[in-house]
Amino acid sequence: MSVTLYWMQCGGCGGDTMSLLNTEGPDLVEAMRLLDVDVLWHPSFSNQPPGERDKLISRLLSNRQRLDVLCVEGAIVRGPGGTGMYDTFQQKPKKDLVAALARRARFVVAVGTCASFGGIGSDGDVEATGLQFHKHKKGGFLGADFVSKGGAPVITLPGCPCHCVVIGSVLTLLGSGRLPVLNAFNSPEDWYGMLVHQGCLRNEYHEYRVEEEDFGEKGCMFFHLGCRGPLTHGPCNKVLWNRRSSKTSAGVPCVGCTLPDFPQPYPFFQTRNIAGIPIDLPEGVDRAHYLAYKDMAAAAAPDRLKKRETRV
Repeated sequence: MSVTLYWMQCGGCGGDTMSLLNTEGPDLVEAMRLLDVDVLWHPSFSNQPPGERDKLISRLLSNRQRLDVLCVEGAIVRGPGGTGMYDTFQQKPKKDLVAALARRARFVVAVGTCASFGGIGSDGDVEATGLQFHKHKKGGFLGADFVSKGGAPVITLPGCPCHCVVIGSVLTLLGSGRLPVLNAFNSPEDWYGMLVHQGCLRNEYHEYRVEEEDFGEKGCMFFHLGCRGPLTHGPCNKVLWNRRSSKTSAGVPCVGCTLPDFPQPYPFFQTRNIAGIPIDLPEGVDRAHYLAYKDMAAAAAPDRLKKRETRV
């Protein structure tokens, strides 16, 4: 039996759909065929006229059409004043349709950081929130206790955008009736169980505090350029974009796009510090040990690192 999927775009930019289009080996169309996924509706891929979409929604809401996987891209918009009228469908709040479909779906997937945690619209009159989290706080739009018909919470796939391989692997599991192992934010451990820093090619420069103050160089970007890699759990550097690169590989700091508070309320590309000591230290490092270690590490840096030479 094929797996039915309905994809909704709410308050977001559509970047996760653009990521999905990058699926290769096999490509997106072939992948859906191999996984036996019946895409009931996707706003960018489906070519049915609006009237057919309306009939489909009617069948879904009346349980005449099975819904296995509901994917939501973009934040749930509740503004202004809780009405949801900033983001509408057929002149009604789109959030109401999301809630109704979520109650009928076997699994619900939040695709991207906005759908997961609220994202850029989570502060202010837009009143955006994630499906089951509002930034770090569990609850979000559907509530902390929500579980789908398959007995699962909302599966969150943060990223700005989420990598197509991550989306595909989760859909593969759900299509076979299995759930991924989830972390505290309901994200799959296979993809969000490691720090971006752990796969970074600049780790040795970081350990010896060989620091950069400009983009595109070889050294560490944590100490001056605001790299969030040592603080961020995500698949970057585990699965590469276009199978060849990532931000840190290209000499650009990680911006922490999988973090619940992304985008951060302070400037990117500069490291907040007090007297030269970063305010946010790498995960697992306490301030006392960092103070004792930092100068010794820089003094012990091998010449080849100071000269930015690659190990042979």
